[in-house]
Amino acid sequence: MTGSNKFRIAIRKFDPFESAIEKIWEAFCKESGCQLELDAVAMDLHPLYDTILKNNGLKNGDWDIAFINTDWITEAVENNHLENLSPFIKRYSPEKFPAGWAPSLLGMQEFDGSTYALPFHDGPECLIYRKDLFESEEEQSTFLEKYGKELSVPGTWDELKEVATFFHRPKQNLFGTVFAAYPDGHNTVFDFCLQLWTRGGELLTKDGHIVINSPQALEGMQYYRDMLQNTEVIHPDSREFDSVKSGMAFAEGQLAMMVNWFGFASMCEVHPDSKVKGKVEITNVPAGPTGKGVSLNAYWMYALGVGCKKKEVAYDFMRFAVNPANDKLMTMEGGIGCRKSTWHDPDVNTEVPYYHKLEELHQNARELPRMSNWSDIATIIDQLVLDVINTDKNIQKLLDNAQQQIDPIWKLNKTY
Repeated sequence: MTGSNKFRIAIRKFDPFESAIEKIWEAFCKESGCQLELDAVAMDLHPLYDTILKNNGLKNGDWDIAFINTDWITEAVENNHLENLSPFIKRYSPEKFPAGWAPSLLGMQEFDGSTYALPFHDGPECLIYRKDLFESEEEQSTFLEKYGKELSVPGTWDELKEVATFFHRPKQNLFGTVFAAYPDGHNTVFDFCLQLWTRGGELLTKDGHIVINSPQALEGMQYYRDMLQNTEVIHPDSREFDSVKSGMAFAEGQLAMMVNWFGFASMCEVHPDSKVKGKVEITNVPAGPTGKGVSLNAYWMYALGVGCKKKEVAYDFMRFAVNPANDKLMTMEGGIGCRKSTWHDPDVNTEVPYYHKLEELHQNARELPRMSNWSDIATIIDQLVLDVINTDKNIQKLLDNAQQQIDPIWKLNKTY
């Protein structure tokens, strides 16, 4: 159980989250007079999921507040892990709620008209690239001589492979691209969906049935296998990289480009150890030959556990943590604030020149299904992608086998 003098928060392991939460808590205590000691524990995805949901940490009071992402929110609400925030919001709402946020950052945590979490970190997936490499006259000349065409930022997956091959220079510790293929039930699942959507495929039928063995899925997984098994294009540590480690590799100057969350582009401008500050730009995710470059919208939120014994303090802190000043603070630490005011803030856009593009990315973003046992389905997709990249088994058979595993699970889902 939570100690009487401690306030416990389970957070996602990520330097900007860890530094921001310390500063926000200190400011909260100074303003409110709160005497509690912060006990913020940073964890990777699997341990975080296990402690707050699988092991009922939010139910039994192990944690007062937890960072929760949109992948887990439906399961958390369906299984009564989270306190309904609507009564708190009705009495004392966050500043400019809900108008201060884009609708795309408020819908995933709303169930039956009630709100169960507050967003604090966002940033849809996009193509992040080294503009200094693409703008180099020497690189442009060499590319033209080698390929007979102008060097340009990739708009398709095939172009991404070609340009990544060109920039792949292991002896210089520069690699063409990376995919975050660490098996955590998230990164590979996100990549599966992006490969599917950008090729014109759909994850859900009109009646809400999940379909993963479509022609577009086959095309996407064939490409994904080709890339992950191609030592002339991919970072050698891709299988050990999650999105955070991929982002750090980019900030260290190891990558020419990558598809990753917007936040890792922003981090390159504000992280003290970044070697690519001022050399980064973003654009849309590449597309397949018959698709278009859609993005994926997933975000992190503050959630209040039903087992928390300090609910009033917890909500007051959450409300404080998402105010305009702290949303901006999270951004300047290297996270991605969720408020419209932060997206267009002059200081933020001076530090991160492409920050205003978040609004445009949101207009072209898709979300994962809101299902009560999505984590079970994600585990199957995760294993599917791992089998695709780590074996030479027939991909269509792998897709069909995964589909057979998903069908009975999907029927048990409550979909919102």
